[in-house]
Amino acid sequence: MAILKTVESKFFQTEIPYKPMGKYVHFLTIRITESYPLFQTDAELNKARVRAGVKDKTTISRLSMFKRKQSTPERLVGRELLRNYGLMTAEECEYNVNFAMDNPDCIIYGFAIGDSGSEKSKVVVDTAFSITAFDESHETFTLNAPYENGTMASKGENGSKPGEVTSRINQQDHIRPQVFFPSIVTLKDPTEASFLYVFNNILRTRHYGAQTTRTGRVRNELIGVVFADGEITSNLRWTQTIYDQMKSNNTINPPDPLDEDDVITAAKNAIEALMADEFIVHTDFIGDAFVSLINEVKTLTGSEKGIQAILQKADAEAKDYAKKHISKKKTTAKAGKE
Repeated sequence: MAILKTVESKFFQTEIPYKPMGKYVHFLTIRITESYPLFQTDAELNKARVRAGVKDKTTISRLSMFKRKQSTPERLVGRELLRNYGLMTAEECEYNVNFAMDNPDCIIYGFAIGDSGSEKSKVVVDTAFSITAFDESHETFTLNAPYENGTMASKGENGSKPGEVTSRINQQDHIRPQVFFPSIVTLKDPTEASFLYVFNNILRTRHYGAQTTRTGRVRNELIGVVFADGEITSNLRWTQTIYDQMKSNNTINPPDPLDEDDVITAAKNAIEALMADEFIVHTDFIGDAFVSLINEVKTLTGSEKGIQAILQKADAEAKDYAKKHISKKKTTAKAGKE
C-alpha cells in the first residue's frame, strides 16, 4: 500500500533491486550554517581553488564540505530513529564496528566488513562548495581554557604560581554563520520507503562537521527533488551557476552575508536552467510543484504513527533484501573458505 499521495508509484521500485535498474531521485538541498561549524582535515578547514562561476572566470578559493561530512551525520540520525522505535539495537548493529547487515541503514547507506561482506551505498553524495569565497566565509577564533574561577589567572591550582596567566590558548578557523552550501543528494533505485527514509534523515539532521565540538549547527533547506533515469549536474556547477545569477542581480555584497531568500531564488532558477540542458528523462518537483510533496512528507514524519509506518516498511524491505542477497553471499563466502 502506497504511503505518498503526491508522487506516482512509477517513480519507485517495488522492492530493493540487487542490480542497478536506472531509477534515480535527486534531493536538491541548500545547507545553511547557523553557528560556527568545522569542516576540516588535519586541523585546517577544507577548501578548493575553483572558478567563481560558469560565466565568471575569476578563480577563487571556496570552502569544501566533503561527502562523508554530509552523509555520515544523516545516516547516524536514521540509526538513532531505528533504535528509538525498536527496529535495531546498539548491540546488534554498531556503526563502523559491527554492522547487522539487514536494516535500512546498512542496506541503503552501505557497509564493508572485510571478508564478512559488503554492500555498496545507494546514497551518493559529492563534495559541496560554499557560494561565497573562503576569505568571506570563515574567521579565526582564539580559544582558551580558563581555571574554575572563570579567569585565565591561576589561584595556585596543581602547584602553579598564584597570579600566573595560563598559556592554554589556541587558534582555530571556524566557518561563519549564514554560509550556503548547495548539495545534491542522490538515491539510486528508490523504493517509496527508502525515499522517505533518506528524505527524513536530510530534514532532521542539524549538526555537521567535527563531532567533538559543541557547535556545528546546520539547517537543510530542500528546494526540490528530481526523479530521473540518470545522474544530473554536479554540486560545483550548480554552485557556480547560482553565483553567476546572484552576481548579475547584485545580491553578493561582501562582507555582508548572503540573503537566504536571494539564495533560494537563485538556486531554483539555476537548477531549472541546468535541468533544461540535461539529455536524460526527468520529472522535476521544484518551486510550487514541490510544496505539496514536502508538506506531505513533513506531516508523515511529524507524527509517531507516520514515522513508524515509514521505518517499519523500510525495515521490512531491508530484511527481505538481506535474506535474498546478503545471506546468500555469506553462505557462498563461508563455503569458499571451507
